[in-house]
Amino acid sequence: MNGVLIPHTPIAVDFWSLRRASTARLFFLSHMHSDHTVGLSSTWARPLYCSPITAHLLHRHLQVSKQWIRTLEVGESHVLPLDETGRETMTVTLIDANHCPGSVMFLFEGYFGTILYTGDFRYTPSMLKEPALTLGKQIHTLYLDNTNCNPALVLPSRQEAAQQIIQLIRKYPQHNIKIGLYSLGKESLLEQLALEFRTWVVLSPRRLELVQLLGLADVFTVEEKAGRIHAVDHTEISRSSMLHWNQSHPTIAILPTSRKIHTSHPDIHIIPYSDHSSYSELRTFVAALKPCQVLPIVSRQPCGDYFKDSLSPRLSMPLIPDSVQQYMSSSSKKPSFLWLLERKLKRPRIQGVVFETPEENTDQSQADRDSKKTKKENLSPWPRGFEKQHPPHSLRVKKQFFPDLCSQEWDKAAPFCESQKMVTVLTAPLGFSVQLKTPDEKFISPKPREEIGLDPPFIPREDNNGPAATGDQSDWISHDSPPSHSSKAAPLLTEFRSLALKYLLTPVNFFQAGFSSKSFDQQVEKYHQPSLK
Repeated sequence: MNGVLIPHTPIAVDFWSLRRASTARLFFLSHMHSDHTVGLSSTWARPLYCSPITAHLLHRHLQVSKQWIRTLEVGESHVLPLDETGRETMTVTLIDANHCPGSVMFLFEGYFGTILYTGDFRYTPSMLKEPALTLGKQIHTLYLDNTNCNPALVLPSRQEAAQQIIQLIRKYPQHNIKIGLYSLGKESLLEQLALEFRTWVVLSPRRLELVQLLGLADVFTVEEKAGRIHAVDHTEISRSSMLHWNQSHPTIAILPTSRKIHTSHPDIHIIPYSDHSSYSELRTFVAALKPCQVLPIVSRQPCGDYFKDSLSPRLSMPLIPDSVQQYMSSSSKKPSFLWLLERKLKRPRIQGVVFETPEENTDQSQADRDSKKTKKENLSPWPRGFEKQHPPHSLRVKKQFFPDLCSQEWDKAAPFCESQKMVTVLTAPLGFSVQLKTPDEKFISPKPREEIGLDPPFIPREDNNGPAATGDQSDWISHDSPPSHSSKAAPLLTEFRSLALKYLLTPVNFFQAGFSSKSFDQQVEKYHQPSLK
């Protein structure tokens, strides 16, 4: 990737990694070659500045939305804000880079001084005549295309290289010519060859659209057999392709590039036609500008030592305005916040009731039950351990069933839920389960106890010493089997049921207020006395 983040500024050129460019707010694209668009795709959603041709290609081939593309005319100066208020601004001027269609150099001027980013460019003397460079401006930082910055690499000018290609083609007047190119660039060379040899140049539909956009001569076609010069992708130039092409018609291939490539077939020719400046051209360009420092765009090829004799004295780094600092710092927080917000909104929402598994709540549920049990034992009027053997039954009583019992006094005493119109008695320490009927039916059914749901009654044991003792579980007997006809409790069943029903309808706070087992024993004794007469 060939791109830069300009230090102490919110400017990024050919740099599309938002994670690494957290402080950048102004993004610039010099041209559409793939090594300068790494990370740039249809998902890009920030303002991006470029030339008109690059804007067209950017939308056409990378599907970047037009709403984010900001077109800047080449050769003109444009004022752009450097903060959110517009108080701090900079001027950017686009200069033709003579590299490929739409390629430009960026000249930035602002609080940071004057910065020239060449991008990929091929130097021509006319560049130094650009108005933005002829006003005696001091270039503080020059970001230089150092692709060919090597004294050992001697390159001809593009005009000279084009003549070498023409001479080569003339040696093969009956051959087809395959010219291996990248997806963008050297369209003017193709136009020159078509006019020189008076032949159509066969292109792919995509490249044909490009040359029509550039307004070149009408010498291009997509018809395979229309001309002898064919522009193909450089990856198609190989030994196997040459063997295949030569089977049908004599063919030679030309690779116009300054890169070192090993030829795999005698009919593949390398011509040093380059869209990058040669070393001698770079020396001329830097000597004319006299920048304070030169920084390489291709970072793996340092070149600063080659231009020490052409540099001006370094200047101190200017301070970043406060408004620009805030602008740069907000850029690193806002995308992160928006990303988290979007992620939260996209998170699936849980609907309905979520039940936790019994395994997760076993310990907590057991602790809650133990706590409730201890609290209940403390409030119970019965001796400890009695309720364990004879658990109480809760009872819900509909108000309309007992209009006489649910008086105002009872309503105040018992917990009452208006929404359900229910009076709930929370505890019933007797072992009875009573089935209540409507007012039209009798409360106590003459049916046997098993049918009406009565549990075996608990009867206090009496001995010769007096009434049943209290506070000892052994003093109570339970008739788990059907009572015999000789049992004293059998004739008292109806009255015992009445007493049980009366007890079950007693308000809860009555038991909590001071009800004791002694008073209950007395009520049970009283209940049995009429039947003993």
